[in-house]
Amino acid sequence: MLPIEHVEVFGVAVPLVGPGFSNAYVTKKIQRSAIVRLTAADGSVGLGNIDPSPGYSTETVDESLVVLRDRLAPAIRGLDAANPHRVIEKMSETLQGYLDAKAAIEMACVDLTARRLGIAVHEYLGGAVVDRVSFNAWIGIVAPDDAAAEARKWFERGFRSAKIKVGGGIEADRERVMAVRNAVGSEMKLRADANAGYDVEQSIALGRLLEPCQLQLLEQPVAADDLAGMAKVRQAIGIPVMADESITDHASLIAAIRADCADLVKLKVMKQGGFLACRRMLETATAAGLRVVIGHGFGLGVNTVAELMLAATSRTVIEGLECVGPLKTADDIVTSKLDLSAGTLEVPGGPGLGVALDEGKLQRYRFEF
Repeated sequence: MLPIEHVEVFGVAVPLVGPGFSNAYVTKKIQRSAIVRLTAADGSVGLGNIDPSPGYSTETVDESLVVLRDRLAPAIRGLDAANPHRVIEKMSETLQGYLDAKAAIEMACVDLTARRLGIAVHEYLGGAVVDRVSFNAWIGIVAPDDAAAEARKWFERGFRSAKIKVGGGIEADRERVMAVRNAVGSEMKLRADANAGYDVEQSIALGRLLEPCQLQLLEQPVAADDLAGMAKVRQAIGIPVMADESITDHASLIAAIRADCADLVKLKVMKQGGFLACRRMLETATAAGLRVVIGHGFGLGVNTVAELMLAATSRTVIEGLECVGPLKTADDIVTSKLDLSAGTLEVPGGPGLGVALDEGKLQRYRFEF
C-alpha cells in the first residue's frame, strides 16, 4: 500500500511566448494552471497538472484549485495511491463533475505508483506501441499571407501536420486555409478547427469551400450539444469531422457514437478525468471504429508528458499529437522543459512521468488562491 499522507496544491501562472494565442474564445497571454503533489507515507511522490482554458474547460482554474484544496484533498488523505479506482470512487462520492480537478489527483496517483514501481507511466498503462511521437503545429486566425509564412516555418522545422484555426467568416477561412495548402503543398497534413463557432448551415458551406484543400479533418464545426447538427455536417461534406468540445465524459462519447456525428474524437487526459477514464474512452472509440487525436494545446510539462505517454499506448491515435503546450510557454515549472521544436520526440522512459518540479520556478510563478 501507498497511503497518501500529504496533498499539496499550487496555482501557477506561466507566461506564453510572443503576443499570445487567439482562437474563437479568447486571446491568452498567460497559462494559469493547477499543480498537485502527492506524498505517500513511505516518501514516494507523484505529480498531477491540469491547464484549464476558457471555452474548452467546464471549470476555471480558480474553481479547480479551490475544489482540490477544500474538497478533494481532505477526502483522499489516507487512501492508497496505488489503488486509483478507490481514489476515483471517493472523489465521485465527494462531489459530482470537476473532471479536470479529479484528473490532477488521479494523474498524481498514477505517477506516484509508477515511480514507486520503477516503470514509466506508459508501461503502467499496458506498454507503448510506438517509440517516437510526432506533434501537430498550429496556425491562428491570421491573414492568409501570415498563415502561409507560419506554415512554411513549421514545415521547415520538421512538422508534417498543422491545425489552422477558423472562425469569424467562412470566406476568410477559405483564404487562410488555401494559402497554407499552397505554401506547404501536399506533404503536410492540415486540420481546421472551428471551436464550435458556426451553425449547421455555415459549417456545411465552410466544409464545401474547404474540400479542395484536402483536409485531414474539420474539428467541432458546431455547438458542443448539437450532435444532430454535426451529423448533418458530416453527411453533407467530403471532409472527416472530429468532435472535441462535444466529448467530456464516457457518456458523451457514447452519445456521439450513437449520433454517428464524427469520424474522429479528441481526447485529453485532463478533460476526461484522468488516465484510466481517458484510456477506457480510447478503447471505446477504437471499438466503434473512430480514430482519435490526443492533446491539450496549453499543457505545462507534467500534463504534456501525461498525454504523450497515453497516446503512445494505442495505434488508434493518429500522428500529430496536439499536446504542444511547451512550444507556447516561455518557461515551465519542471526542471527540464520539453523540447518539441523539431516536431517529434522519443517517448520518455520514466520512471513515472519522468519529470520533476523545479522548486524555484514553482515559487516564481505561484499565485495565491
